[in-house]
Amino acid sequence: MVTLKFADPELKWQIDNISCQTQVSLETEPLSKEPGFILWQKDIPKEYWSVGGQELVQRVHAAKAKLGSKVVVLGHHYQREDIIQFADLKGDSFKLAQWASQQALAEYIVFCGVHFMAEAADVLSGPEQKVILPNMSAGCTMADMADPDDVLDCWKQLQEIGLAGSTVPVTYMNSTASLKAFCGENEGIVCTSSNAAAVLRWAFDKKERVLFFPDQHLGRNTGVKMGISPDQMLVWDPDQPYGGHTPEELAEAKIILWRGWCSVHMRFSVNQVEAARAKYPDVKVLVHPECTLEVVQAADLNGSTASPSAEHQRRLGGVGHLSRNIHACFPWGVLLCWLLCRLP
Repeated sequence: MVTLKFADPELKWQIDNISCQTQVSLETEPLSKEPGFILWQKDIPKEYWSVGGQELVQRVHAAKAKLGSKVVVLGHHYQREDIIQFADLKGDSFKLAQWASQQALAEYIVFCGVHFMAEAADVLSGPEQKVILPNMSAGCTMADMADPDDVLDCWKQLQEIGLAGSTVPVTYMNSTASLKAFCGENEGIVCTSSNAAAVLRWAFDKKERVLFFPDQHLGRNTGVKMGISPDQMLVWDPDQPYGGHTPEELAEAKIILWRGWCSVHMRFSVNQVEAARAKYPDVKVLVHPECTLEVVQAADLNGSTASPSAEHQRRLGGVGHLSRNIHACFPWGVLLCWLLCRLP
């Protein structure tokens, strides 16, 4: 967990008892030290494989200066500092995709993020524009948990038991373009963490229940916030017939949650929230709704990464690089980190 605490301007970042990876800027390594990257993108000329970080920075700045308005670089909040420094625009995945669609002069849109983000930008950009994902191996574990074939199989099973007609498919922005298309083809919709509640209200105005994927925790937290009991929400296991439930149980459910989660937000714990409160009694803890229900309920607030500079001005529980980027906006703050210290 990461929290942002306003304090005296002279105070520097504080670490309690353990060192934290987010306190040390991660340096860019030559491609020769990133074998997985080379395997994914074999078309990169070998002359680039041993180029060091400093030279890469110079080359990127030179390339941007030469291309001018022909290129725009989009950087997600979660990117580390040596990447985000090149971003012309910074934001969450949906906001960046929207900005991409507004860059009429840009022939090239470089998206420093993961696959589903670049896909969304490609969908919204013009036909003459090229969207470039610098690292083709950059993926999202949550998005990968909702395989399109598994979701289609789930829908077929709901059709078999007569429930598909009364169910609205809702996919989180953190999903593949094919799943977004699936929702459009079946009277469904795409949501963000910011508008999930509004989207679910829209869905329940149309039909009896919702099939929510790929993140079960965003779906559950949103449902609870709307007054839906956790007992009315079932988790669909794609490895089990009917998701591990009887047709009768599925018929009674208000929200069918896909068995998916964010591997980073799953590491946040109630113990971390309690530790923050014990050390700083007046602390206000804000977490992302991809955290578990227990963590969300233990926190003071939960919200998205859509506009951290405007919204998250007191405490933030989120991913490490996001918190460092926020700290850059609020240098008089003190950054406290527990979660990323536990990562390997």
